[in-house]
Amino acid sequence: MRRTLRWVLSLVVLIGTVGAAGATTGAATAAEPGGTDVAGASDTGDTNSTDIKDRLLAVPGMSLIEEKPYPGYRFFVLNYTQPVDHRHPSKGTFKQRLTVLHKETNRPTVYYTSGYSVSTTPSRREPTQIVDGNQISMEYRYFTPSRPQPADWSKLDIWQAASDQHRIYQALKPIYGKKWLATGGSKGGMTATYYERFYPRDMDGVVAYVAPNDVVDKEDSAYDEFLDGVGPRECRTRIQEVQREALVRREPLRAKLAAYAEAEGYTFKTVGTLDKAFEAVVMDLVWGFWQYQPAATACGTIPDAATATDQALFDYVDSVGGWSSYTDQGLEPYTPYYYQAGTELGSPNIGQPWLGDLSRYGYQPPRNFVPRDIPMKFKPNAMRDVDRWVKHNANRMMYVYGEYDPWGAEQFKPARGAKHDSYVFTAPGANHGANVAQLVAADKAKATQRIQAWAGVSSSSGKPLAAYDKKLDRRDVRKEQTLRP
Repeated sequence: MRRTLRWVLSLVVLIGTVGAAGATTGAATAAEPGGTDVAGASDTGDTNSTDIKDRLLAVPGMSLIEEKPYPGYRFFVLNYTQPVDHRHPSKGTFKQRLTVLHKETNRPTVYYTSGYSVSTTPSRREPTQIVDGNQISMEYRYFTPSRPQPADWSKLDIWQAASDQHRIYQALKPIYGKKWLATGGSKGGMTATYYERFYPRDMDGVVAYVAPNDVVDKEDSAYDEFLDGVGPRECRTRIQEVQREALVRREPLRAKLAAYAEAEGYTFKTVGTLDKAFEAVVMDLVWGFWQYQPAATACGTIPDAATATDQALFDYVDSVGGWSSYTDQGLEPYTPYYYQAGTELGSPNIGQPWLGDLSRYGYQPPRNFVPRDIPMKFKPNAMRDVDRWVKHNANRMMYVYGEYDPWGAEQFKPARGAKHDSYVFTAPGANHGANVAQLVAADKAKATQRIQAWAGVSSSSGKPLAAYDKKLDRRDVRKEQTLRP
């Protein structure tokens, strides 16, 4: 995928909960008595007076980075020691970063990952607000600082990452003994899906937002068809004209990029040349526009390609795609993502016929964005296996997509029917930030009710159980995902 296509005891104790390779295991044993909640007061109905921080740090392999105060919660940034290879846990470990937003041990727990790095600022995902629960957030392996040193990149795959989640769940389930839901947006929604595929007995439900499902990497016509029909025709035409004009004016715009890169100290060793980086940003423009621009107002912000100055074009492309995206400095934090896109996840390759012969490199593959000393080999069966499993075995799984989001062109299609209790919803007019709150009223009530039921906190109101918090619940999806999926 691309930028626009675009987380000491003995070794025997450390690895005691690691399952056999590829096997699914049952949920952890019933919870121990709960700990304390905010400000050290005992959780309702609890007889255990141990402070929640002490209980977390009593978990073998868990260590504290810092605790940050937040009204109504305890928020911890932690490290957890994981095997580099869950199939061979004796061959080294690394520290994986996670956070705990603690409310009460007698509340449900939402298990979140973005699929990238983890934020160390207290925040609350939508399902956490809906069920008024705790939240465990995990950094995806190989995103710094959760990267083994030296890094064996062959151990970065969806099964190893799912096994990371499984071990953290097993470690924390005795503390948080109520029901658990897995969630994530975009690559995080994919991650929640893969976790459910490999460890289907862990979670009581899955809520996956805007999760791409590129089943056959070489067959991407669905994305071309989507871009041919998304939004108003005039809007599609205007953004395509800007994209084409940027390539027509390659020389003056490239000169501006060179000056910008020199001023900022940016280099282009990974992608190869400044020209390749320039074109990659321009080729992303149409996708990035529909992925993140607000549907109601975005068309009016597109400059007139025929009359715009070079600077106006340069600035507009930067506002949508970001000229730093394919510099070495822009790519380096996302090396794990591009590696996975080029080995398992797949990456859309859109045709863009309106560009004619202006493109020199085409839609460049993930291999171009990963340093050449990291070997990559694509595994075509990985996504097919997950897609098959979801279609036939999904149970209590929910997918939420946005009408204008290109990533929704290829969706997960969970097993349907009452016994599977699984759903796909589309938020009208929404983009890559689509969520339950943006669904039409009937769908929003249904989705909210099912999420609460899965969490064991059923409510007839059809509304979130926790009031909106402008700091905890505020979302800047573009900033969080940097125009990657």
